Amino acid sequence: MARKKMDLTDESLSPIKVIIWLAWPLFLEQVLSTLVSFADTAMVGSLGATATASISISNSFVFLLNGAVMAAGIGFTTYVARSVGAKDYEAAKAYIRHSVMLILLVGLPVVSIPLILYRQIPIWMGAGEDFLEQAQGYLLITSIFRIFALSMMLFSAVLRGRGDTKTPLRIHIIVNIVNVVGNYLLINQPHTLHIAIDFLNIHWNIPIIGAGMGVKGAALSTGISWLLGGVALIAVLFLKKDPTRISLKESYRPDMKLVSRVMKLSIPAMLERLFMSSAGIILTKSVATLGTIAVASNSIYSNAEALSYMPGFAFGSAITTLVGQALGAKKPQLARRYMRLSGWLGIFVMLVTGAALYVFATPIVSIMNSDPAVVVLSAQCLRMAAVIQPVQTLGWTFAGALRGAGDSKWTFYITAFSNWVVRVLPTVLVIYVFKLGLPEAVFFMCAEQAARCLLLFLRYRTGKWETLLEKKNTQAAKA
Repeated sequence: MARKKMDLTDESLSPIKVIIWLAWPLFLEQVLSTLVSFADTAMVGSLGATATASISISNSFVFLLNGAVMAAGIGFTTYVARSVGAKDYEAAKAYIRHSVMLILLVGLPVVSIPLILYRQIPIWMGAGEDFLEQAQGYLLITSIFRIFALSMMLFSAVLRGRGDTKTPLRIHIIVNIVNVVGNYLLINQPHTLHIAIDFLNIHWNIPIIGAGMGVKGAALSTGISWLLGGVALIAVLFLKKDPTRISLKESYRPDMKLVSRVMKLSIPAMLERLFMSSAGIILTKSVATLGTIAVASNSIYSNAEALSYMPGFAFGSAITTLVGQALGAKKPQLARRYMRLSGWLGIFVMLVTGAALYVFATPIVSIMNSDPAVVVLSAQCLRMAAVIQPVQTLGWTFAGALRGAGDSKWTFYITAFSNWVVRVLPTVLVIYVFKLGLPEAVFFMCAEQAARCLLLFLRYRTGKWETLLEKKNTQAAKA
């Protein structure tokens, strides 16, 4: 029980211990999510390259819409962390109540867009005739459940802001198990599972039920798992014993000053998501012109590269909470110490992970798709991405620290510049003008990550982030 109540602002604690204590559940959560993504892709990949392309073609457009709610999570995480660090639990509860209202007032309209436009979106994204109908069916089914996916994203962020990374982990474990089992039963036809252990003279034939729904089965399984996770996380906010636990008896009347504070952080984050997702749309459409093999390879290598996102996401998310709580407790020197150690830990871990991705690129992508052309191309791209992993993770850590300090404007400026100037424009040129392929597009992705890391470091080095929120709140109070 004592570990659950660890004070993240206690300077007598080992900062490395605190970072690891907060980051390991995030890391494990990402491991599980990535393994499930692998299983999803492998199960769908067994149906062919067109099936793989059908579940990924609309992702960039949907991520654009999701960004509105996901970006708001950054504002809530920052202010919940600040409030908890200052031991102002009533303020933290007010922010958490407003996150619930956000899902209802903003999330529902947002998810209605792909639900209405499920036929048009894959066409806009350049889906080929050979997988258009499958892509439309997948998008329709997942859009029905997407409000619960947004709930999982937002409420997980809120819990992390108050320093609770273990509860989202436990819920994600259950959600991922449901998703894998559901995929297996809904995608495949009824069949017999043969188990043979010759030296024990064991030979079992186990009949397995199956709906045989293919791509639609994968969509339905994903949706059901989202439903379970979203409901579980909202229940935690109301039921789990904590100083920031909310209740239905409390006021849910919007506080416009509170909303204004959150939006000042969230709008730049929202614009950052908008620029990143719109860049992703253009990149997806550009890759789609290269053919089904390129679309499938892009999906496969991206899913495989998600292996590298696990520690990066863990350290980036943990440092947002740590910096937020440290600054809330008026301890900027502790925030800097957390940032410095998180950066070194991230680099070390990603050197190991990047090396593993490079060496085992072909076996990794082969798990998800057996098409020889897809395997060769996606493995080539994965090796290129593996090289940039330490730099990418360091960039995420700088960005997490700046967000935790409330410096979301500069993370937006830097991300928008690096995405569009360093990645999108050169990629469009190499595909449309110079008629090159997916590896060249991946090269500029790597260049973008390096440029973003450098610019974020330069912003962090100014030290202006340490007093940013205090200045904003003081100005707001005078106004």
